Amino acid sequence: RPCSTRAALNGINKAVVDRIIRVDHAGEYGANRIYAGQMAVLGRSAAGPLIQQMWNQEKDHLKKFNELMIAYRVRPTVLLPFWNVAGFVLGAGSSLLGKKGAMACTVAVEESISDHYNNQIRTLMEEDPEKYKELMQIIKQCRDDELEHHDIGLEHDAERAPAYSVLKTVIQLGCKAAIYLSERI
Repeated sequence: RPCSTRAALNGINKAVVDRIIRVDHAGEYGANRIYAGQMAVLGRSAAGPLIQQMWNQEKDHLKKFNELMIAYRVRPTVLLPFWNVAGFVLGAGSSLLGKKGAMACTVAVEESISDHYNNQIRTLMEEDPEKYKELMQIIKQCRDDELEHHDIGLEHDAERAPAYSVLKTVIQLGCKAAIYLSERI
């Protein structure tokens, strides 16, 4: 359950929490759009059920961050309309390379996001692990799911996608830029 009383909001570092929830909401929104793009291209292929399984977890993550945004009174990033289009284009575009392309995209994104979640956990631990216990549990669960998606991508030939190293590097640079921007605006 998200923060259930206003009392729980007392004593938190609002700037840190706002930044974390805003960027994580944007990231989960973008992930949903990536999987929507992948499903638009590969949904009727043999890869469809696997992509749908990962997408369903991302839908749960987005729902949780929607709840946290309300509970902590955090505004979303103004970039959501851009992430809507960019995420779908990334998912569909990588899927045009086939299942391996979609999995390469998944590996690149999920590796970036897992690292990002680990950085957030470290930040909250430095602030006050007890005060942010609930938020850290949510982030840890999302991180663990993202790592699972990463591993699924590797198991399904992500590294055999055309120009895998270039594709991964470009996608991860995009992820870093999206994280930087979504934390701030």
